[in-house]
Amino acid sequence: MAMLSTEAPKARAGSTALTDIEVLPQGNQTGYRSFRAGRFRFERDEYFARISWPGGGHVMPVDAYMRALMRDVAWGFFYGVVNFDEVFGTENHYGEVTMFAGRFNDAYRSAGRDFSERFQSQALMRLFKEMIRDWTNDGYDPFAAPMETGAPWGAKRGQNDAAVERTRVAARRMVGLPGDAPRRTDEAGFPVNRMFADVAQDEPVVEAEPGFEADVGAFNLFAYLSRSDVTWNPSVCSVVGQSLFCPTSEEFILPIDHGNDRCEWFIVMSDEVVWTIRDKETGRPRATVTMKAGDVSCMPADIRHIGYADKRAMLLVWENGSPQIAELIAKGEAPTVAVTF
Repeated sequence: MAMLSTEAPKARAGSTALTDIEVLPQGNQTGYRSFRAGRFRFERDEYFARISWPGGGHVMPVDAYMRALMRDVAWGFFYGVVNFDEVFGTENHYGEVTMFAGRFNDAYRSAGRDFSERFQSQALMRLFKEMIRDWTNDGYDPFAAPMETGAPWGAKRGQNDAAVERTRVAARRMVGLPGDAPRRTDEAGFPVNRMFADVAQDEPVVEAEPGFEADVGAFNLFAYLSRSDVTWNPSVCSVVGQSLFCPTSEEFILPIDHGNDRCEWFIVMSDEVVWTIRDKETGRPRATVTMKAGDVSCMPADIRHIGYADKRAMLLVWENGSPQIAELIAKGEAPTVAVTF
């Protein structure tokens, strides 16, 4: 299932996808390790992440690269396409993942300069986890808003395993139910965020009939989100069949350009989020959507989107977790939009 799992799924039996990965020695100048996956090679220095492949190469500011890599790791390659920027990214096939350069860039494809390789998800995930761990310095948190963390620049200086090894919330039924994901509290290490100091923290009182205590529950979602220690990280907070409610707090910029492989509903619960919408395949602009508190939108399955929030905002993402829907849409057997009029 696309969103319930926090780990990359195992490839199907007989998979021919690559498992050829390699952690290379530390560099003498900066102290960072380099990495290889198939014919892709990754290096970083004080300011930049450098990616190379046969016949090409690409450079990203290391802060942008680290924020995107952190989401790809934490989300188990998420669903659909994770564009780190306009050139490099991954596409999830749920058990296998394609790593590409220029695959969803019209100019690269028109010139025949795009390059991609398909890997078994668990193999590539192992490499990405080693990379995020080695390239994250002490004091820097690639999951945090820029004003809430240190800088990633400079030579290798320690690491921050606590930041990069967070476990994404994935409730099986609902946050707060017995044996499920717990509520966030001061005692659990989740203080109220600086931008949500005015959010009420009272919780609903539930009086369940005897015998139903494990099946009836409620929690204050606003209070829960006010205590989120990360940004742009949808957490599965309630599940009904294949319907997943995945709320998150947003600040600054969504670190990836997310290419959908299914429809995705957004409900802004506070403040404002602005989305730039582009064609999934070519990257050509399609729309700008400004959402204020109470607004609802549905992102089609054939677009990519980046979000912007200049003040920390609360967003409820409503996902279809069906493991079949992406294939049905790709075959034209299911629509790319949620409703037609």
